[in-house]
Amino acid sequence: MRRYVPAVVGAVLVVFMAVLPLLNLSLPGILPTPTYMPGTLALLSLCMVFAALALSYNLLLGSGGMLSFGHALYFGAGAYGLGIALEHFGVPLWPGVFIALVGGMVIALATGAVSMRVSGIPFAMVTLAFAQAGSVLVRRNSQVTGGEEGLSLNTEQVPDFLIGVINTRNLYWFTLAVLVIVYLVTLWVDTSRLGHLARATRENEQRVRVLGLSPYRVKLIVFVIAAGLASLAGVAYMLLQSGTVPRSVSADLTITVLVMVVLGGVGFRWGAIVGGVLYTLLDQRLTVLAGSDAIAGLPDWLRVPLSEPLFLLGVLFIVVVMFLPGGIAGTIDAAVRRRRGERSRGALRQLDDADDAAEVPIEVRT
Repeated sequence: MRRYVPAVVGAVLVVFMAVLPLLNLSLPGILPTPTYMPGTLALLSLCMVFAALALSYNLLLGSGGMLSFGHALYFGAGAYGLGIALEHFGVPLWPGVFIALVGGMVIALATGAVSMRVSGIPFAMVTLAFAQAGSVLVRRNSQVTGGEEGLSLNTEQVPDFLIGVINTRNLYWFTLAVLVIVYLVTLWVDTSRLGHLARATRENEQRVRVLGLSPYRVKLIVFVIAAGLASLAGVAYMLLQSGTVPRSVSADLTITVLVMVVLGGVGFRWGAIVGGVLYTLLDQRLTVLAGSDAIAGLPDWLRVPLSEPLFLLGVLFIVVVMFLPGGIAGTIDAAVRRRRGERSRGALRQLDDADDAAEVPIEVRT
């Protein structure tokens, strides 16, 4: 019965998130407006986009053990791919989404086939080089990608129910569907034979090779799937923001996603979601706090650091790494396991005491 608890909890959370735009809930200091208003729905949608991106990176790092500095390249491929398909190919939205996803996975297949020739730090550096090359291509080809100013969404090819502030609720539901799809795919990979082989390769690649299996093929498949999920998150980002900018393909974004995964807990799917949502909320709300009158009235030695959101996020990350090395999910999981272990040891002690009592000889008087 306990094995079904996570599925039930997950289903309840999805249903709650689906009806959230219909409710009038307020969280002062966390959400800018009540949950039914466009400002909060847009913020929550952005949280879900980055939660989906963090999930895809967790599949790469947590399951496959591959530290990549170029994962944002595929997020940007989804965003720019959709924008280019709509603007220059003139296709409707859903064929454009398909083109963006296929394009992101093809790029991943080509770059991954080269990157997988090495491992460890060299692998990270090769993926970084590909990300930098993609960033240069995006910035230099302004006629196609918009250059430094970014690429705007061609709304003529997008259905009306996904355009404008008035339809923020529909965009919210779309990003929720994307997050659910990404989660289900990562769950399927982790519980499938592919996921078991990926974890075995992460732990001991030589042993997998001795068994007659191909670690290179396993890692490449996981790499391409993770890139496809990142491209799907990029598609949602393009629709939500009505455009994209060169930062969406930069290594800087990959580092941000890495922080999300570490904050939530590497190897935990729900931890990646928590990390993505928490980081995005903090990034948005700390930016508002930094420009508030309360911060402006502080002494310089307090005002200067508190007016920089990245400084506060950096301090938070340092605190998590030092005191919660397993991230939020890892710390909670360790506490639960410790508690279960104490219960098991207590039960064993009770059984031992009962056995000892049963073994006490009984004196029979005649």
